[in-house]
Amino acid sequence: MRLHVVSDVHGNARDLAKAGDGADALVCLGDLVLFLDYADHSRGIFPQLFGEANADRIVELRTARRFEEAHAFARGLWAELAERGVDRATAIESAVRAQYAELFAAFPTPTYATYGNVDIPALWSEYTQPGTTVLDGERVEIGGLVLGFVGGGLPTPMRTPYEIPEEEYAAKVEALGEVDILCSHIPPDVPELTYDTVARRFERGSGALLDAIHRVRPRYALFGHVHQPLVRRMRVGATECVNVGHFASSGTPWALEW
Repeated sequence: MRLHVVSDVHGNARDLAKAGDGADALVCLGDLVLFLDYADHSRGIFPQLFGEANADRIVELRTARRFEEAHAFARGLWAELAERGVDRATAIESAVRAQYAELFAAFPTPTYATYGNVDIPALWSEYTQPGTTVLDGERVEIGGLVLGFVGGGLPTPMRTPYEIPEEEYAAKVEALGEVDILCSHIPPDVPELTYDTVARRFERGSGALLDAIHRVRPRYALFGHVHQPLVRRMRVGATECVNVGHFASSGTPWALEW
């Protein structure tokens, strides 16, 4: 069996369409939507609505961890749009729908996918096509191995769309039981795996995932979320923990064979 795994697709439909080539199945660990490309501020929903100059400013504030200023700046931009008769929720949903239509059409068959923290789960059922299975707090058997999936992220100052309380997240991890491969969007709460060397900050990792790794001892724990991690791969007890990479920029899936 050969499995290809991607995460943090962020609008890269072109490479996603080829991500399953040569594999028996594709696994997607979420973050399909591109709100703002930190490497290219002209790409994403934010500059589409507010322009590249305002995208430059919001990135500057967030990178400096001036989150309250960033929220205030964004509120002002939305207020200006509202004065022109543009509804915030409608504008975002319209842009997300356009991206989802393209991205879900690019998924190969079979694909097993879970949500990232910037995704909007309520919309996925409208775009999921035959051959794509969405899992969250659920298991699936592929080639004799059991894979468990946990979608979403934990609360952060960024306030992304699919952040859930720690208790709810932990309940999804607990529901998986014994698995051979633990698949999630965010990493376990290990400093080397959660630190982003470019953003120069720790992203949220999950203590519940780390507890499951110690308790269940899966062969692999696969995740994304941290785009430029200090460490991409390390062993925690009996488990090989792997950040499968920032697919939006690499365009290359991580491969697992057994």
